Parts: sequence; structure tokens; C-alpha cells
Amino acid sequence: MLKRKIDNYIRNYYKTTRNALLVTGARQTGKTFSIREFGKTFKSFIEINFVDNPEAAEAFRDAKGSADILLRLSAITSVPLIKGETLIFFDEVQKCPEIVTAVKFLVDEGSYRYILSGSILGVSLKDLRSEPVGYMGVVDMYPLDFEEFISAVGISGNVIGALRNSWENRIPVDGFLHSKMMELFRLYLVTGGMPAAVSKYLESNNLQEVMAIQQDIIRLYKRDIAQYDPDNKLYIEDIFDLIPPELNAKNKRFILKRLNENAKFERFRNSFLWLKNAGVAIPVYNVEEPKMPLLLARSRNLFKLFQSDIGLLAAQYAEGIQLRIIKGDKDINFGSIYENAVAQELTAHSLTPYYYNNKKRGEIDFVIETGGKILPIEVKSGKDYETHHALSNIMDCGEYELDEAIVLNNENLYVKGKVTYAPIYMIMFLQKKNDAPAFYKIDLSGIK
Repeated sequence: MLKRKIDNYIRNYYKTTRNALLVTGARQTGKTFSIREFGKTFKSFIEINFVDNPEAAEAFRDAKGSADILLRLSAITSVPLIKGETLIFFDEVQKCPEIVTAVKFLVDEGSYRYILSGSILGVSLKDLRSEPVGYMGVVDMYPLDFEEFISAVGISGNVIGALRNSWENRIPVDGFLHSKMMELFRLYLVTGGMPAAVSKYLESNNLQEVMAIQQDIIRLYKRDIAQYDPDNKLYIEDIFDLIPPELNAKNKRFILKRLNENAKFERFRNSFLWLKNAGVAIPVYNVEEPKMPLLLARSRNLFKLFQSDIGLLAAQYAEGIQLRIIKGDKDINFGSIYENAVAQELTAHSLTPYYYNNKKRGEIDFVIETGGKILPIEVKSGKDYETHHALSNIMDCGEYELDEAIVLNNENLYVKGKVTYAPIYMIMFLQKKNDAPAFYKIDLSGIK
């Protein structure tokens, strides 16, 4: 059984609030499995899937208030409703958005606990997330990150702790351990973090079977494209298929003219948003200044587009590339693959990645905000990882006052000036830091 970080989040959430929780994310990321596991901690667990049971969606559509909903629920299920000890799981709620709106009445009624999930929620529900404000939390679920992956393949907590100690204290990793972690990282580039693909690898160690699972997921995503946006499905599918070749291009920036010679961003904007909101692609926008807040400096129509899962990206490349990735074949462009893995990891850790590009100073692969500061990140897959002109330019610029930069590469960890050279797998330890004050009271004694 795959252990996921979100499992602890869900347990802790229900210990601290009576509110419902909406678990959102792309298809096949493990939402339903984690919720079912949590459901085992209740005396009674009721699951209503609005795709498998469309009659349930019809039953709730015109329900009037919590009493009516619960009456109809008791008619649909044979599982007992036990006050205070029942978790009710509404799955595939994009097929019954009315239930999201009704959550506040159900929470107010107070007899049972509620958890919701579904596919392509960002597309289908749009503004409905804000409907039950104060009654429902929202958490995003992603494919397994690298730490979850190595735990799944058998790396112990003690080993991860030793790696974390190296990262936090900026000291090299044991040489043998570093070598093994690089092997594991290359394996992760192939298997990715989709639970079905990881489980298949653990069961068989057969990369062909893993790739078959990944191809099934890609086909599922394309069916979703056709189902949820029939008017723009050709544009969306073309954009989705262009992600791998665009990342292999020299500057990795998504060039609209490769989609259509006369393409204008505004025409295709909704198609890009669809892929982002569906959770199947990660847009990384350009900023011209590495200053807080990055959101205000971003360019709306200059961006790179990454796959939501690195294993799916590998599956979109030519067959046979998997074994060459694992062996570290020098003929492969690892730059785009490494960058996709980093974008995926940062997103899973609630860090919004941007990239920096300035005609005068050059381009930086990623810049993020963490701990109230800007952190530049370069990703290097070759031996010339100490050569980074653009990074040196902005680190030497007094205007930006940057304290540190990270260069992710294949070698062991060391620090040189303001730059930490860290092995690529240590991206797993780059977490969001929240420096916002937990408590603040203004002193009004002088003006009362």
C-alpha cells in the first residue's frame, strides 16, 4: 500500500474542524484510495459516486435543505447512518455540483462528517469552490513526489533523515548513498508518481507494463478533453501533445506558432487554462524581475508548459527512452526532463514556480518565493553545472539583494559563496516556508 503525505493531512484536518473537505486534483492521483483508507477509521462509511450512480445526482439535484438530502441519501444506501460516527464521501462531484453548494447546510446540521472529491474539479466546478465559505476546506492532491516514491520502493525514514540532515546543514551526502539516490531519481523520471504506475513497478519491475499504465492514463486525459470541452478539444489536445517537443526546444518556452501559424494567445488562452485547471499541465510564467511578489511581475503570455507527471512525459517520448534514462544515456536531453521533475516537485510542495528571463542578464530556470524571499534555482544535467552566467548576474546585482541560489545537478552537495550546489534529488526537501505571523495585536493604548 502506498503511503501518501495527504493521508496525515486529512486525519489532522478532521481532528481540528467540523467542516467538510474537498480533495481536488488530476485523475489517477490517488484521491479516492486515500479517502477510502480514511473512511476505515469511522464506524460507518458511505460512498456515493455520481458517475457510477447518476440516479443519485438526479435525486440530490432538487433536494430542499439538509433534511431532504439526508432522507434521500438513506434511500440510496443500505449503509447505516450513525450520528457522530459516519463519514459520507461524495465522489465525482463534478457530476452533481449542487452537492457542493449544499455542503454548508449539511455541515450546519452536524450529524455526520463529509468529504468530497472528483475529477477535473478546477474545470467543472469553477467558482463553486467558494460557495461553502467557512464550511469546506480545499486541498490539492498530486502524483507521488520523490520522497513518497523512495519511501514506496523501500528507503527507510532513517535514510531520508540522513539526507535531510545533509540538506539542512549543507554538508555532502555519503558517496555510496548519493550514487544510489541518483539511480532512484532516474527511475522516478521513468515511473513518475501516478499511483497505478508506481504500484505496477513495485509489483513487476517491468517498465513496459509501467508504460502501458501511463499510456492508459494519457488516453484517459484525452477522453476527458473531448468530454469536458467539445468546442475546443482539438486545440487542447494539440497543446497537450506539444508539451514534450516544446520542452526539447532550445529555450523550452511554449511557442504558439508551432500550434498554428497565425495563433494569438487570447484565442488559445482558455485551452491553456483548461489544461492547468484540469491538473494535467503546469504552466511556469516568465518574470522580468526577481522581486517580491513575483505574481505582479509575471508575463501572462510568456510561459513554459510542463507535464503534471514526469512519468507521463517520459511515456510521451519515443518508446525505448525509459531504459536509456535509467542508464543516464548521454545522448538524451536530460535538461527538459530534469526541469519537468523540478516543476512538478515545486508545485506539489505548494511553491509556485516562475522562470526569469531578461535580455540583459539572461535566463534562470526557476525563481520561487519562500520564507518572504526570492530563491533562484538553476537545473543542470551536464558537467558544466558551475557555468551559469545569468545566475551569477542576478546574484551579483545589489538591486535584488538575493541571499542564496540553488543549482541542482548530478554531483554531491557543496556550497560556494551564495550558491548551494545540490544533487537533483534534494529538490524533495525544498518546502514552502510561511513567515506570516500567527498572532498579532495592535497597540491602541495611545489613541483610545
